[in-house]
Amino acid sequence: MADLHDELDELPLAEPFEAVLVEGADPPAAEPPVPAAGGPLERAHALLAAHPVADGYSGLPWALRHLPWYDLELGESAVDTDVPRLRRGHVGALFCSLHLPEGLAADRAVAATLEQLDLVRAVIAAHPEGLRLARTAGQVLDARNCGRTAVVLGPATAAALDDSLGILRVLHGLGLRILTLAGTSWASEAGLTRFGEEVVREMNRLGVLADLSGASDETVARALAASKAPVVCTRSAARALRPHPANLPDDLLAGLGAAGGLCMVPLTAEQTGPTVRDVADHLDHVRAVAGPASVGLSGTYDSGAAHPQDLPDASGYPRLIAELLHRGWSDSDLTLLTWGNAQRILRTADFTAKAAQQRREPSTAQIAELDA
Repeated sequence: MADLHDELDELPLAEPFEAVLVEGADPPAAEPPVPAAGGPLERAHALLAAHPVADGYSGLPWALRHLPWYDLELGESAVDTDVPRLRRGHVGALFCSLHLPEGLAADRAVAATLEQLDLVRAVIAAHPEGLRLARTAGQVLDARNCGRTAVVLGPATAAALDDSLGILRVLHGLGLRILTLAGTSWASEAGLTRFGEEVVREMNRLGVLADLSGASDETVARALAASKAPVVCTRSAARALRPHPANLPDDLLAGLGAAGGLCMVPLTAEQTGPTVRDVADHLDHVRAVAGPASVGLSGTYDSGAAHPQDLPDASGYPRLIAELLHRGWSDSDLTLLTWGNAQRILRTADFTAKAAQQRREPSTAQIAELDA
């Protein structure tokens, strides 16, 4: 069986600051300048109006399952995320988690993930003035230009594959773009098995991003080496500042930056701390270790987590950006943080998938064959 890692050795990774265009896709629109006048909060709103937030993790799908009725366009106080707050927070893209609650029976993982995916699609269809499904980087940009929040499906839990690459392809066909590599026999504390590496290669071929938040350090290190597309940590901060198991140590942050990956820092009190300044400390640290092209934002709203003061819901991003402006972050670093880095990894995944599909047939590997 051909190994994608060998087949695509000639394919260069995108430079951190370089936009990767998919053939046939519209080029990115020219970005308007950010006014320099005004205080930090006024400048934050101006910057976010031009370069909105790509939010790396939202637990909204599972939260909505428990509501008998809701209207996200009018506003919904029972959840942390609705269209008015997305607009006040200047959220241009939302990665919608399809993760499952702890304790759910393993034999329900596939069905529960499909049910959540179906729910998200129904929610988007019911709120066309505020939300739009996006499968590609170009569609994310189109949604932003139309004044909608682009909804990207994922991350989903790896258990939803039921150890089947065929199910991975079905989920991708339904719109899945991100899969978390943790909690299975092939992505465990010991790292990726041979089948796990084959899953990563098939994800590269499809354009599904590997999410390494919550994965073991061994899995993170092996996935960084095995993946030809950038990897993403949808909710990881700096372990050097807060020893949470989902946070990354400096050596893995440095490796993530060297591989062109993206660490999306969560706005949760447990992982980053109880104040806006604590979140900013983590962003400072990740930027210093991984580089400005490898740091992003993850609201982690509607996930059941407690959030820092002044960041209670999706409308709070301007206050965080104002704090970073106060600390001296440049406009160029901030535009990478909010929007540019997420667009880059999505575009690079699209480009890598198109190249891989010309060289590699869909994998028929079975876990029993590779991990016997």
